[in-house]
Amino acid sequence: MTLETLSHILYLNTMAVLITGFVALVLFLFLLQRVLRLRQQLNNTQQEAEQRVAEARKQLETSQRETEVAAKEKILQVRQKVEQEVEEQRAELEKTKRRLEQREDIIDTRQRELDRLSKDLSGREEQLEQQRQQIEELTVQQFEELERIAALSRSEARQELLDRLNEELRQERLQFIQRSQQQAEEQAERLARNTIVQAIQRCAVDHTSETTVSVVPLSSDDMKGRIIGREGRNIRHFEQLSGVDLIVDDTPEAVVLSAFDPVRREVARVALENLIRDGRIHPGRIEEMIEKAQQTIETRIREAGEAATLETGVTGVHPEIVRLLGKLQFRTSFGQNVLRHSIEVSHLAGAMAGEIGARVALARRAGLLHDIGKAIDFEREGTHAQIGAEICRTHGEREEVIHAVAAHHGEVDLESVEAALVQAADAISAARPGARRETLENYLKRLESLEDIAMAFAGVEKVYAIHAGREIRVLVKPEDISDLSTYELARDMAGRIEQEMNYPGQIRVTVIRETRAIEYAK
Repeated sequence: MTLETLSHILYLNTMAVLITGFVALVLFLFLLQRVLRLRQQLNNTQQEAEQRVAEARKQLETSQRETEVAAKEKILQVRQKVEQEVEEQRAELEKTKRRLEQREDIIDTRQRELDRLSKDLSGREEQLEQQRQQIEELTVQQFEELERIAALSRSEARQELLDRLNEELRQERLQFIQRSQQQAEEQAERLARNTIVQAIQRCAVDHTSETTVSVVPLSSDDMKGRIIGREGRNIRHFEQLSGVDLIVDDTPEAVVLSAFDPVRREVARVALENLIRDGRIHPGRIEEMIEKAQQTIETRIREAGEAATLETGVTGVHPEIVRLLGKLQFRTSFGQNVLRHSIEVSHLAGAMAGEIGARVALARRAGLLHDIGKAIDFEREGTHAQIGAEICRTHGEREEVIHAVAAHHGEVDLESVEAALVQAADAISAARPGARRETLENYLKRLESLEDIAMAFAGVEKVYAIHAGREIRVLVKPEDISDLSTYELARDMAGRIEQEMNYPGQIRVTVIRETRAIEYAK
């Protein structure tokens, strides 16, 4: 390396050192100036802070002095208020003390008065005790005197008094029962009469008497021989196919058909009339006419059942029940047509249900079906009410209808108003004038039974059955039966008649007691 190069390098290094020192000097001077400026700012800030602290101390001292003044004023006000309240309470206590002292004086005065009254009461109690003892002694003496005068001991007198009281109570009870019964009977009779009259006026049915035989007129007596046939062939065949008895007797221009089954009897009548009109009477023709008559009667049966449901307004009836209703057209009970009777009962029960606010539709339905068992009662065991209830149950009738059918003759206890209305309507329909036929023998037996039942009671003198057995009048011995006992006697007689007799409608029992006082002036 040359000297020139070394000099040049040395020069460069020297220049670098100089530049670096200059830069360092400039930085030192800048930093020194910055430090002096910051110190000046710090001194200024400390002076401002000291000034603010001094001002805050002055304000705090001023606030403390003001607060102390206000607190002292508040304490003074509170002290004055408390002193005032204490003075008021002291005055109130003084008043209360004076009132208590006055009350103590009053209590002391009353206590002295109570002590005096207690002494007086003690003296009076002693007097009352003495008087009570005297009264007891007098009572014993009076009882002994009464026993001596009456010749009865105390127990005997007590028993006699009880007997008299029992008799008086019995008389009063009978009088009360009499008044209550009269009022109830008057009210019930008035309401029932109005209801029944309204129902009967709205339902008027003609009654015709029917029998178990049918009479077929003939054009001439020569027809009887043709009906009988050779060696009785025709009549035997007719009776065998129809199931009825054909009576050919001396009755002019007529033959009689007899059978307990009304449907068979009607089939035989129609067939025989057709045979007579046709004129050809032989076994083959008889069989043909009976078949046609059966079809005709079956059609009439269904039409009659449908007409009955339409007339009474009963809907939704099972077809088999409609058919059984139609069969009732050929059934009679005591000479009364059962279908017309059922229709009448339906109308009556519905009318009475409307009057008293019961279920009209249910009453009509049960009234129409109440005798449905009579359509087949000769085919099954049991009463027609039981059979009718079974029929209704089998064909889906409501339980209320089934109960009314089963209970319309009292075989089942009544559980609904509608069942009672059906029972009453049935009795009304059967009891209407001309509704049923009764033989003279049965009529006389019924009257005799009524009189025998009434005569069986003690104290009865005479009995008269009047109004066709609808009423009995009973004359009693006045020395054996009292006025009040006549009511018991009438009630007992009515109960026994209900138990022992079977009759339509109702029977009135009238008990008559008469006392006659006779004296002669001489």
